[in-house]
Amino acid sequence: MFANKFLKKTEFSSYQDYLENGTPIVPEKFNFAFDVTDEIAAETPDKTAIVWVSDTGDKKEISFGELRDMSNQIANVLTECGIRRSDTVMLFLGRRWEYWIIMIALHKIGAIAIPSISQQKAHDISYRIDIADIKNIIAFDDGQIMTEIKTAIGNRPIALMTNMDITEAMKSASKTFGRDENIDNSDTMLAYFTSGTTDMPKMVAHDFTYPLGHINTAVFWQRLDDSDIHFTLAETGWAKCSWGKMYGQWLAGAAVFVYDFSGKFAAENMLCAMSQNKVTSFCAPPTVYKMMLADNNEINLSALKKADVAGEALNPEVFRKFLNLTGVKIYDGFGQTETTVMLFTNKWIEPKPGSMGMPAAGWDIRLLDESGRQVPDGEVGEICVDLRLHRPVGLFKGYLKSDKLNSRAFRNGHYHTGDMAYRDGDGYYWFVGRNDDLIKSSGYRISPFEVESILLEHSAVREVAVTGVPCETRGMAVKATIVLNKYFHGTDALVSQIQEFVKQNTASYKYPRVIEFVEKLPLTISGKIKRAVIRKIDLEKIKKKIMG
Repeated sequence: MFANKFLKKTEFSSYQDYLENGTPIVPEKFNFAFDVTDEIAAETPDKTAIVWVSDTGDKKEISFGELRDMSNQIANVLTECGIRRSDTVMLFLGRRWEYWIIMIALHKIGAIAIPSISQQKAHDISYRIDIADIKNIIAFDDGQIMTEIKTAIGNRPIALMTNMDITEAMKSASKTFGRDENIDNSDTMLAYFTSGTTDMPKMVAHDFTYPLGHINTAVFWQRLDDSDIHFTLAETGWAKCSWGKMYGQWLAGAAVFVYDFSGKFAAENMLCAMSQNKVTSFCAPPTVYKMMLADNNEINLSALKKADVAGEALNPEVFRKFLNLTGVKIYDGFGQTETTVMLFTNKWIEPKPGSMGMPAAGWDIRLLDESGRQVPDGEVGEICVDLRLHRPVGLFKGYLKSDKLNSRAFRNGHYHTGDMAYRDGDGYYWFVGRNDDLIKSSGYRISPFEVESILLEHSAVREVAVTGVPCETRGMAVKATIVLNKYFHGTDALVSQIQEFVKQNTASYKYPRVIEFVEKLPLTISGKIKRAVIRKIDLEKIKKKIMG
């Protein structure tokens, strides 16, 4: 396992031992491309780095030796095109295999990679071009995304290249590329735009030490080793791709599995690809697990040994169903675009369904109230990272071009995540929701996730989003927006039945006084529920009602 080169110890006897000795060691002038992928290529050039398959039946396997040679060739091509250290390069490559080669090439050059999702429209792209001061764009040409990109570029002096242009040009390029010793650990290596569930997307900058933070992600949370083929579903435009399809996995010695599909996601097709390619480890948001369980009575994943979830907290009912079908426990992990994994279920503790687990090594987690005081166990507080003694490897540099956001996130010696949780008496952390998502009703603070977890155990409920709606007597009332399972109909009788079900399974003040049945929920492209959109729609309905 290559990660051992950056750890004090190679074996840990307990969670406490891991906490004390599991923090990554950061060398000076660390560059993942030269110091990890190229070094693995020197030691084991034939070892598989990527297994890429498409829904049309195409397949490509890339070894670390090939990764080194091709990334050097592409680095030479890109420098010939004028890309230099610290230049910003936006990528629209979907799940194309070229993404990984181009990313390694950009790291070697020292350019700033800005991976972007391929479902964006022209106005989304234009906003990001302006904020990030983009000078170069590399995209795959599927017609639709290229049209949007060209519209967004307009008359701007931006160089637009396709993956096909680059891979064709690299055939005649040199397979050697010199290292720039001026690249420093503090230089920006890549930047991601957040999903913008409650505000305009923010630009999150990570430096060259960021990959080492993902030793926690892949080695200790996902529990990967040299024998694994790991599959994280996320598209390359999301930070979850870096979490699960690149840095930590290669440090752990695992091969990265990529399933490239076009059009609408189909769980059945994904499961077939996983089975055929003997995927041993899988990570996806709860939404995907729900789709897998809802549409497949039997899951043939005999090679699967490890499963993880991130993006939103996992509902206990999904944990139980997946365990019953596969015999595999799902390990929850928590982090953000701004971080690597901060809290997770580790191999030294037993998973508690629905819990985020315990802190990662190097992350001094505190739950703080609005006054900045640490709350006792059992009480809800904001998840914060104490930075007064040290800054954890993997924490972002800051939000680019936003002093306001940085001053809000970094204050009083802490990084404030904006996410709320509580810790139980055993030291496990439990996600409650975003600051903006908490429902304050009749003096109570109600977690949407907690109510959603109960609702999902009702046989009629397939998907649900819990939000607050204005209420004259309570300030806010709990509302459940529900997608029903097949053969159920949204009758008044079912509303009463669901409300009674919640009352029987939790404190009565948490039951949804308002229930709306819908065909689908508003989701971000990464699968997170857009509760802010539901709240906005409800407010508009109220305004129209008041105005007659």
